[in-house]
Amino acid sequence: MSDNAMVRRDFLQTMGKVSFGTLMAGGLSMQTVNAREGQAQKAWTPVSDRKIRVGIVGYGVCRFGAAFGFQDHPNVEVVAVSDLFPDRRQGLMKACRCDKSYESLEVLIKDKSIEAVFVATDAPSHARHCIEVLKHGKHVMTAVPAAYGSIEDAEKLVETVQRTGLKYMMAETSCFRDDCYAMRQIYHAGGFGRIVYSEGEYYHYLAKPIGSYKNWRLGSPPLWYPTHSTAYYIGVTGKRFTCVSCVGFRGDFDAYKSGANQYNNPFTDEVALYQTSEGGSSRMLMCKSAHGMIIETGRVYGERGWMEGTTYHGVAKQLPDMTRPALPPGVPAGGHGGSHGQLSNEFITSILQDRLPMVNVYEALAMTVPGIVAHQSALKDGETLKIPQFDPPRA
Repeated sequence: MSDNAMVRRDFLQTMGKVSFGTLMAGGLSMQTVNAREGQAQKAWTPVSDRKIRVGIVGYGVCRFGAAFGFQDHPNVEVVAVSDLFPDRRQGLMKACRCDKSYESLEVLIKDKSIEAVFVATDAPSHARHCIEVLKHGKHVMTAVPAAYGSIEDAEKLVETVQRTGLKYMMAETSCFRDDCYAMRQIYHAGGFGRIVYSEGEYYHYLAKPIGSYKNWRLGSPPLWYPTHSTAYYIGVTGKRFTCVSCVGFRGDFDAYKSGANQYNNPFTDEVALYQTSEGGSSRMLMCKSAHGMIIETGRVYGERGWMEGTTYHGVAKQLPDMTRPALPPGVPAGGHGGSHGQLSNEFITSILQDRLPMVNVYEALAMTVPGIVAHQSALKDGETLKIPQFDPPRA
């Protein structure tokens, strides 16, 4: 494993580990600490005894194919796995305790016994791979983002989801971080009112770039990977960004010099200012140049209250339950603030209950497409651009 991969792995594994002393030192209210302690005591209640037959594709640098705990879920049978590289296929088979593999996603989806697929492939292939999965009659969960730099891919994706009627979910980790999840519960209980201003920040500094299939990460536009940030508005409110002005920063990395990357992208960092459908504004960023920073965080400021971290400040006297759902026995919380297990459980439960998953295709594109448009704005020196909307058809 490369040094970068080890750093990435160690970071993901430690994001969710926080002591009681650290919580109190950070100024969290006792109410919040008690709520978090209560989460561990919640009992998971199964909604069905049926097992969903799942295929898993992708075991690259970040090993995400096995990182979301599908192989440990009591309502899942991992039928088969796939990766283009034989050694990675073997690793994924071992990690998922699965004895069947296929040489590609295109072959795996022909297996009629598979009901759902987790796509953990390279970001530029996410939309295309998900469309192929759906066309073969299978539900799909994908790693982020939903589409990579292409609004046309977003249009094709939503059309395919609507035509097939199958479940689609994007595994946006910020949506199940403690703070973002709590913000969502409070927002929908009226504790913030309309959001006047919000912020989402994703810093990911690396002295050397992470390896990637066909070097897709090398020199990639920052806000083509926006969802860890944009979830701190879209994932809280379910509202939309309507237009954007974005500024790019040209950091001193070889991969971003003229002609050095396949995207012709000069920006290492992008900071976007959005207008929202509530009439507010939102600052979302993805930065690679801020030295030593690897953080995903956000804040919301509303007419009735505001929140940074997991402490609410506002006029609401009674707050809703802010603890995340209980996980099935044996399913690890996983990385990115203990969000991985929550995401796989949400996807599987949505299939069993025949309902829309939390980060369905409309929410996924509402988090993803604004970043694509923001990069276009940065290339035009911050010109304000309208954002295409992808919403469910009206009944």
